[in-house]
Amino acid sequence: MLGGAGYIGSVVAAELVAGGHSVTVADDGSRGRARVAGTEFVEVSLLDPDGLDAVCARGFDAALHFAALSIVPESVREPELYFRTNVLGTLNLLEAMHAHSIHRIVFSSTASTYGEPASVPIDEDAPTRPTNPYGASKLAVDHLLAGWADAHDAGAVSLRYFNVAGAAHGLGEHHDPETHLIPIILEVAAGEREAVSVYGTDYPTPDGTAIRDYIHIADLATAHVLALDATATPGHRVYNLGNGEGFSVREVIDAAARVTGRTITTVDAPRRDGDPVRLVASSERIRRELGWRPEHTDVERMIADAWDHRGP
Repeated sequence: MLGGAGYIGSVVAAELVAGGHSVTVADDGSRGRARVAGTEFVEVSLLDPDGLDAVCARGFDAALHFAALSIVPESVREPELYFRTNVLGTLNLLEAMHAHSIHRIVFSSTASTYGEPASVPIDEDAPTRPTNPYGASKLAVDHLLAGWADAHDAGAVSLRYFNVAGAAHGLGEHHDPETHLIPIILEVAAGEREAVSVYGTDYPTPDGTAIRDYIHIADLATAHVLALDATATPGHRVYNLGNGEGFSVREVIDAAARVTGRTITTVDAPRRDGDPVRLVASSERIRRELGWRPEHTDVERMIADAWDHRGP
């Protein structure tokens, strides 16, 4: 498991261990710090081909790939960093996997590959027009996986989703630096931050703030386990994950205030470069083909779980 020390990767690792899988986490430790009981940890970078080769030489049935840079404003400032890490790093991984006959992979992609959608909810047939280098780098990896799967009779699944929230297996969200809305809101509620910035208040939405789909981390972990099983069939498949409805920034802030019973101070700020107006995913394909059903769709439940399991 690449990037298994981060928020999403660590929860999926715990889910796999609970399901009886043997899990090795390979992470460079630059942004993820979680260590999951029952897993083996190896420190390695995606930009270290020899290190990746040594890891893959141990012999594995499949890989789950979460290791990537994912901060949109940073990608706008440093696009070369994002393509080097996300695209070249994945190419290094695939070459090491192929050299050691590992031909199954689940990739943590993003619904940012769709950019500003023509209609919502977004299905997998929607045009891919990313509006920032982060989304473009993930789309490039999706294309790379499609070619790799065809060339080597391999099984690959790309999971595209937007915002993830909540906690599972006792593991909550924590990033350094923190850039995600819900943990930032909860830092304000806990008195650790003065205010949350609302980037853009003039969007063409009911309250003027951007709308995003949120998925509970427990539901996301379940989807990754199902996707891992699906890689037993050769070919590359793309699945969108979401609740099918979105919540505006203001709605999330108001929900957090209700959950925590605290006042959430906000500061209006300009829109960020590369941020679309409304992103909501359709998950009909994965529901139909893999039987996935999100069970925790209420945003207040997601926030409550995150509030109960804050910190590293």
